[in-house]
Amino acid sequence: MPEKVYFISLGCAKNRVDSEVMLGRLEGRGFRLTGEPQEAEVVIVNTCSFIQSAVEESIETILEAARLKKEGACRVLGVAGCLPQRYQGALAGDLPEVDFFIGTDSFWHLPERIEQALAGKAGPVLDLAPNRELWTRPWERTLTTPPGTAFLKIAEGCSNRCAYCTIPDIRGPFRSRDPETILREAEDLGRRGVQELVVVAQDSTAYGRDLPVPYSLSRLIADLAEIEPVRWLRLMYLRPERITLELLETLAGLDKVCPYLDIPIQHVSARVLRAMNRPYRKADLRKLFNRIRRSWPQSALRTTVMVGFPGEGDREFQELLEFVREIEFEHLGVFRYSPEEGTPAAALPGRADRRTSRKRHDRLMALQKEISLKKNRELIGRVEPVLVTGPSSESEWLLEGRTRFQAPEVDGVVYITDGNPVIGEINSVRINEAHAYDLVGAVLS
Repeated sequence: MPEKVYFISLGCAKNRVDSEVMLGRLEGRGFRLTGEPQEAEVVIVNTCSFIQSAVEESIETILEAARLKKEGACRVLGVAGCLPQRYQGALAGDLPEVDFFIGTDSFWHLPERIEQALAGKAGPVLDLAPNRELWTRPWERTLTTPPGTAFLKIAEGCSNRCAYCTIPDIRGPFRSRDPETILREAEDLGRRGVQELVVVAQDSTAYGRDLPVPYSLSRLIADLAEIEPVRWLRLMYLRPERITLELLETLAGLDKVCPYLDIPIQHVSARVLRAMNRPYRKADLRKLFNRIRRSWPQSALRTTVMVGFPGEGDREFQELLEFVREIEFEHLGVFRYSPEEGTPAAALPGRADRRTSRKRHDRLMALQKEISLKKNRELIGRVEPVLVTGPSSESEWLLEGRTRFQAPEVDGVVYITDGNPVIGEINSVRINEAHAYDLVGAVLS
């Protein structure tokens, strides 16, 4: 019988796509996937190492998986993704339980590495060799997302070099995937019942700039909108300085594009932004968000900000707080700065201590809770299209889904209390209750 594989995926939506490609490759080679770790002959951990807390989670998960070699049927333990790419040869000595490590540009080789290990053949313990097939062909993915939705990864890497970020060193420079490849993959996902494509990259707005024939994000989204089975397109990870009037006009003019923009700003203080190596200022952000509110008034804005960065004093934090109060983002993520080895920011003086960073985080989130509740209450009584994704994690008696204004995994949900929704489909839902982050509604018959 083919060997059973138990797969653990950590990290962001982009890493999830990598995991789905690996799972698809394994199934294509005859491996059987299992959700029971004790019965798996092969265990693979796809890791994250973006910040120190993610590194710690990855290592803890690997050590937990290593116990399966002692207590379960596991014969081979492999580690993939960002952790081996970031730390490379340093891991083998510290984690002797692992049979092989495979990097972010080489996971196409995963089936071969497993087969070598199962056969007892010597293979590379560390495989970081790039493979062009990752970026030049449609991916045969085993979807792990709830019914009706899938992430569509349009590029790899990042060339922005923000002072705090490890991604360019882990993932390499920005590389756009071929547009025809993306479109073929999107068509395949549509045939498989995907209603919503969530477009992701480290910097989605940089898409196409590195291609031999220029091909903009605007054009890609317009082409994706032509794919009939897909009903929603959602854009994530948009750099504010690259959002052009052309892009906004394209998005606002396409019915399939969700009125939702994810635009991470990180901060608004000129001093902090300079230290972060972010090439814009508060006035630029204010102009951008006011333009979006005027030209696409129904759209929801999401952003992420960072507190405790070197140089952020009380004055700089107050400036950020007031900007959040002014713009009233529908969704806000707040991160506490983590100094990462090898980044320019790690050597900067003036970093806030943990207690101060936590207090600033909590204060921003308390403000956002008020804003979010206000925005959600405005939806009461409205009938909204909702992608119903399945049983709720909160109660076995409820189903849940998302409106056009809610992205998977990072925003709130709609709890369905009545009606007969079709899971994996977009249903008409009347919003009856609003909470700080979630909504409650009933499907219209």
